Amino acid sequence: MEPRPSIRLSGVVKRFGDLVALDAVDLDVASGEIFGILGRSGAGKSTLLRTANLLTRPDSGTVEVDGAELTALRGRELRAARSKTAMIFQHFNLLSNRNAAANVGLPLRFRGTPRAVRRARALELLDLVGLSDKAKAYPGQLSGGQRQRLAIARALASDPAVLLSDEATSALDTETTDEILDLLARLNRELGLTILLITHELEVITRICHRAAVMEEGRFVETGGVPDLLASPGSRLGGQARRLAARLLGEEVAHSAAPIVPGGESL
Repeated sequence: MEPRPSIRLSGVVKRFGDLVALDAVDLDVASGEIFGILGRSGAGKSTLLRTANLLTRPDSGTVEVDGAELTALRGRELRAARSKTAMIFQHFNLLSNRNAAANVGLPLRFRGTPRAVRRARALELLDLVGLSDKAKAYPGQLSGGQRQRLAIARALASDPAVLLSDEATSALDTETTDEILDLLARLNRELGLTILLITHELEVITRICHRAAVMEEGRFVETGGVPDLLASPGSRLGGQARRLAARLLGEEVAHSAAPIVPGGESL
């Protein structure tokens, strides 16, 4: 008997007026897996992610997270089940008037955790994400990468089983993006954290995801293991990867062939 997936969406439909944002979507994400959803703006990725913890309730279909059917719950029961998930966002959503430790401890404060316990947990998590020396710093004093690390630490404060990532690296430069993705991969390995992420950046999928789906017009048009999709001649994801590689190779060739001016710089 196969283990129950950490996240399961079955026949999920969501409409906004005449727009079908999610068209009978099925999704299984295994416990401890990093699953990526790739798609253009308007494909339905953000609606799907918000449906996965019922911030957006579907019109039909079921959503299960960590064994609980969220679509069958309301009120206090739903809030308790939803606490097993956490989210990180493109623009961090930090409180500018609270320092790093206070931002991390905020979810625990809402749960009535004693101040000393909150403080100790916040410092532990800041150390985990590489911000042990920034406990007293405010978000405005941090770089973009540091703010996303802080947001990740805050998301982990309630000890979630599932982390939902909404374009979490889209506002970051390439080097910082790689650092954040490597941090997520490490948290996945060390904590057994299940991660469901959405992105329009192919590099995010290929760098850390175990499996992925390509989304178009509210549907998955292909799903599979990332190595398998990259190797498949007819795969949309593989096709994107090959086009990107060809473009980068062309740029490299063009740069190496550029004339050299005195001083050693190419034109």
